[in-house]
Amino acid sequence: MADKRSKPRGLGRGLSALMADVAPPATPGGAGQGDIRVPIERLIANPNQPRRNFDQNELENLAASIREKGILQPLIVRSVDGEKYEIIAGERRWRAAQMAQIHQIPVLVRDFDDAEVLEVAIIENIQRADLNAMEEAAGFRQLMDSFGHTQEKLATALGKSRSHIANLLRLLTLPVDVQDLLRDGRLAAGHARALITAENPSELAKLVVKNGLSVRATERLAKSVQPDTGKKEKPGRKSKVNTKDADTRALEGDLAAILRMAVSIEHEPGGEAGRMVIKYSSLDQLDELCNKLSR
Repeated sequence: MADKRSKPRGLGRGLSALMADVAPPATPGGAGQGDIRVPIERLIANPNQPRRNFDQNELENLAASIREKGILQPLIVRSVDGEKYEIIAGERRWRAAQMAQIHQIPVLVRDFDDAEVLEVAIIENIQRADLNAMEEAAGFRQLMDSFGHTQEKLATALGKSRSHIANLLRLLTLPVDVQDLLRDGRLAAGHARALITAENPSELAKLVVKNGLSVRATERLAKSVQPDTGKKEKPGRKSKVNTKDADTRALEGDLAAILRMAVSIEHEPGGEAGRMVIKYSSLDQLDELCNKLSR
């Protein structure tokens, strides 16, 4: 048998398993040849499932649908300990089926290793669950850090634009308190993106929440404060941020997404020289930056 580790592995296998749109290859003993039905008590949750919270109302609605129509799409599982099946994708359906008192569940058995199980679980959350922007960004970052996927590869495999992925990854450069506001729904992703290049995003975020500002108003607020000084701009004077071309802003965004820190690029007028400023918010981030630069 060929060693699976010798073959480059992309997102394709995980996605096809997740969507159950490709028949798995035949294996000795029949496992993986098609869906089978197993007693619900023989299924166990994935202990490394990235998604920890399941909305109770959504589970109840799904349980009601299962009572009426059954489980329309098999769960993806792998065999463990000979008698149990660990859920790779479909934990929400499994939980809802328990609420609906379903005794047997259709499953597709896959021979996945631990890394592939984690990868599919992350993909399922990104593709299926009603994630907020921070959860989706964390999922993309985990796929990149754990499996070496690039933004381009993720965009192609997941059917999302590269700019969508890059913009979400940039949110991870925001201070933790601003990320918490976004995670709790008190800030929208548009608000957060407007604050990424601001010198004091935490203070501005508090003003946005307190005054219920729109995204456009937040953008104006962020631009009205000069970087590095925190002072209001004088009338008739343009901000340096506004004079940057689209390519420079895109490069700043890409570098910020990779480094997970705020990045500012300033070209000297009329020349090819300039400076790039990387802002870290903690000594841990500084240590992480030093490690990346020394590789």
